[in-house]
Amino acid sequence: MRELPLPITSQEWMRQIFATKTALDGGVIRRKVSDVERLVGRDAFLIAMKKRGYRVVENAGHFVVFCNSDDVLLRL
Repeated sequence: MRELPLPITSQEWMRQIFATKTALDGGVIRRKVSDVERLVGRDAFLIAMKKRGYRVVENAGHFVVFCNSDDVLLRL
């Protein structure tokens, strides 16, 4: 099976994430790990998040990104 070209560049995909109202407002976004790995790569994604001071957790095949530098507390 032949791989199809990506419909969007990795740089454009990342730019779109950071330009969303949720990200700009310091909210929470969620992206599928498989999409991140396919479109930009796990390491590049996590480096970009760290540069911005965002917190990232991975659960059930998704990255959950807290688009702010606040601490993330786990309450049980």
